[in-house]
Amino acid sequence: MPNYILRPATESDAPQLARLLTELGHPTTSEGIQERWAGWAEAGNGAIVAEDPDGSLLGVITLHRMTVLHRPRPVGRITSLVVTASSRGTGLGRSLMTAAEAALMEAGCGLVEITSHDRRVEAHAFYEHLGYVRTSIRLARECP
Repeated sequence: MPNYILRPATESDAPQLARLLTELGHPTTSEGIQERWAGWAEAGNGAIVAEDPDGSLLGVITLHRMTVLHRPRPVGRITSLVVTASSRGTGLGRSLMTAAEAALMEAGCGLVEITSHDRRVEAHAFYEHLGYVRTSIRLARECP
């Protein structure tokens, strides 16, 4: 039996979410997360965390639900998944993915997609092992 619980993230998790997202390569602060939280949550977004019995977070997965004109049902997008280095290889990432898929399907999504940076080759292999296939590319440009 795993030594963690999965639960929805809350705004009070901001300091640990900042730590995890920074570990993933997205430097952020607790204050930044707290500033964005209300608007992010009101837009139908959410996150699931894996909490150790001592209260520390071992991982997080962030979920976004989008209505697009070209699909009859909303699209669910997983935009980040991070598991602490000491918890990798334990099945925690798979557990977070399973919980995320269930939450997005419960929210009415007809498709679940994942965004992942090109440099994360190991993550791509993990997602493909779970049955995800590469269907497109994403192009991005920072706005001034």
